[in-house]
Amino acid sequence: MKVWLVIVGVGAVSLLLRASSLVLLRGRTLPPGLLNSLGLVPAAVLSALVVPELLVHGGDFRPLGPRLVAGVAAALIAWKTRNVLWTLLGGLGLLFGFEALGWR
Repeated sequence: MKVWLVIVGVGAVSLLLRASSLVLLRGRTLPPGLLNSLGLVPAAVLSALVVPELLVHGGDFRPLGPRLVAGVAAALIAWKTRNVLWTLLGGLGLLFGFEALGWR
């Protein structure tokens, strides 16, 4: 029962936060600087989620581990091909290949 209360509570707070910005900012124009900054939020959030996964494995900091090499290769594939499927196949294939060779 306690878990469900937490889930409902977090959902309600999230809904209120999202709805409050829509209600409070309705009919207002945001400054161009703020709009430009908001455009950078997705890249910042994605970086904050991905970079620690590339540099840390099993609690150990690995500045040049197989995850980082596969991640950089996937980024290059994404940049060159602009294709999500090739990016996933290339990055994961390289990572699985490294692990099959014993580089963990």
